Amino acid sequence: MPGAHRSILLIKGGFSLAFECFAPTPMILMAQIHPQREKDIVQPELLTFCPDLARFSYVDGFGNKCMRFTAPAGYLSVWSRFVIADSGLPELLPYDAYQHTVEELPEATLPFLLGSRYCDTQLLVQQAWFLFGHYQQGWPRVSAVLDYVHGRLQFDYRSARNDRTASQAFYEQRGVCRDFAHLAITFFRCLNIPARYCTGYLGDIGVPADPAPMDFSAWIEIYMGGQWWTLDARHNRPRTGRILIARGQDAADVALTTSFGQAILTEFHVVTEQY
Repeated sequence: MPGAHRSILLIKGGFSLAFECFAPTPMILMAQIHPQREKDIVQPELLTFCPDLARFSYVDGFGNKCMRFTAPAGYLSVWSRFVIADSGLPELLPYDAYQHTVEELPEATLPFLLGSRYCDTQLLVQQAWFLFGHYQQGWPRVSAVLDYVHGRLQFDYRSARNDRTASQAFYEQRGVCRDFAHLAITFFRCLNIPARYCTGYLGDIGVPADPAPMDFSAWIEIYMGGQWWTLDARHNRPRTGRILIARGQDAADVALTTSFGQAILTEFHVVTEQY
């Protein structure tokens, strides 16, 4: 029928956050579905604040939806739920994608070849070429990076740090999804493959359920063959139902919340599952 959605999988998702503030505190929230996926939304994504307060939306330099507000002194909760349509198919991998020379790359991709706060390319460039320079350009080299990072790092929530760089993850050999993403991104940039950091929802659709509490996930996108491809060094396999929230050079660009004052996170819950 005209207007019917052609996707075959519906996903319900959302989050709940709560903060304790000792004084009125300006904040930025970056937790809404990326504009790229708005066409797939079936039940609108609504944000509920308690207590209700004035808030203002804008789009940042990377195309991410942001919301700014001033949290009152005391308790603030933020709650969101939505339903989105998905193809239900695993992600495609760039098996036959051409690896561009730097001279051929579009200008918009060039910032994603540079070092950034957590992707310290200058400390890993020699290591990158030593480990991967002998692989054929394109998918063989990309696959080698993903396999290496997946095997090099041990996933460990207990070791999570918000200041760990890619080179530190390389030497410490442990981390969480953001560390897998930062290390892979850094290697790709060292190898002249544009790579950017992504965050969003990734539920256990089509895979065994993870007993750990759900969190927002981090993954990467690389530019080859004239387009961006989604890759995931932590899971190292195509997944179904990934929902993008934001992307940037690294995690510093896509913080869930940024507070300009003391705001203590007292509750954090994420849900993503087949509807």
